[in-house]
Amino acid sequence: QVQLVESGGGLVQPGGSLRLACAASGNIFRVRTMGWYLQAPGKQRELVATITPGGGTYYANSVKGRFTISRDNAKNTVYLQMNNLKPEDTAVYYCNAEIMTNWRTSSDYWGQGTQVTVSS
Repeated sequence: QVQLVESGGGLVQPGGSLRLACAASGNIFRVRTMGWYLQAPGKQRELVATITPGGGTYYANSVKGRFTISRDNAKNTVYLQMNNLKPEDTAVYYCNAEIMTNWRTSSDYWGQGTQVTVSS
């Protein structure tokens, strides 16, 4: 059993900041790429950012320069620092991780989602 537990969502005014965290726990052999996705009401889930175990990152164009993804490999935790938030960033944010439970088995896991609302 593997679990991803997210924290850090909430209500913030435009221009404000939030930091999301997602910790993986359970039967973990190795954590590979971790990332964040968002899903706005009535829309499909879309990629926000990813980070490899070595620190290589990818960002969606809409968040470049405003969001920063990072990870603590010792804690199997990924973070998303969100600055200069805009109303259009309002969504449920989901953590995703590719996790190996043994040397030959790898699967995708998802967190439960955390609501981020940007409004004055």
